[in-house]
Order: sequence, then C-alpha cells, then structure tokens
Amino acid sequence: MSSGRRFVAPGVLAGSLLLSACASHSPAGRPAAAAPQLVAPAPPAAGDIVIAAMALLDRPYRAGGASAETGFDCSAFTRHVYGQALGIELPRSAQEQAAAPMLRPVAGDVALQAGDLVFFNTQQRTYSHVGIYLGDGRFVHAPRTGAQIRTESISAAYWSRRYTGARRAAVIEANP
Repeated sequence: MSSGRRFVAPGVLAGSLLLSACASHSPAGRPAAAAPQLVAPAPPAAGDIVIAAMALLDRPYRAGGASAETGFDCSAFTRHVYGQALGIELPRSAQEQAAAPMLRPVAGDVALQAGDLVFFNTQQRTYSHVGIYLGDGRFVHAPRTGAQIRTESISAAYWSRRYTGARRAAVIEANP
C-alpha cells in the first residue's frame, strides 16, 4: 500500500467489456462531458457504497427490475445501492438521478471518487445509463438484458465516448 492508493475491495479490477443499454429516459441534445479524472482518495462512506455494489455482482439485468432476487436495471441498481449503503433514496430513472438535488455535479477537472454515480449516453439520450464508480478507472453497473451486473473500465473506448458526467452525494465528499 505504499503507492498512496486506498484498497477498495477484492475483485474490483475484474470484469469484461461489453456494450450496454438501459431503460431509463433522458432528453437528447446535451453535449458530452469531458473525460473524467480518475485518481482521488476514497472517502470513508465510499467503502460502504463499493461493498454494497460489489455484493450484487453477477445478479441479472432486468428491464424495470428493482430487486436483488429478480434483477435490476441500471438506475434501480444505483438506487438500491445508495439506499442500502447510505440510506439515501435516489429517484427511479437515470435522468432523474442526474438531476437529483441531493447529488452535486462533479466538475470535469475534479477527480472521480469511489461511490460517485457515473452517467453515459447509451441510447442517444444524455443520462440514459448510470453506474457507480469504484476507483482505479473501474465502475459497476447493470448493463443490458441478457447480461449481469459487472465491472468495466471507464476508459474503454465505448464508455469514454459515451461518458456524460458524474454526480456525488455530500456524504461521500473527501475530507480535506
């Protein structure tokens, strides 16, 4: 641990790269966000989010699904994790989560932190897909019908081209 990086959770670096989609809706016409900065210290509450998210790996994607037993779509996954880990009730859709007053936008020149919500344009609509940033350039999400919750690289060509921004809850702000 002499590199200055914080340990997040076992298995965070595992995953595969596949295309994705999500059933959440958003308006078209918003510009893509700048590529995110990928190095930031992990605040204490971030560990709770990462643990809750990683506990759901390999659960099925289910359009409109909102339970660990039957599966999640992308926004129901993030809503469930934030509820379990932080007691925060996020809105239901990715677009609504991006506009939620309890989350603040992460400026393009600010490094992502574990626990941040990361948004993508996967259906020609800004904020049509959402996942949770884990750290080390990885995020976890419920990708699409026929797939399972998994981790992926936010720097992969597919995701970096579709990245539209991130949001952070005040309770996961890093302490200066």
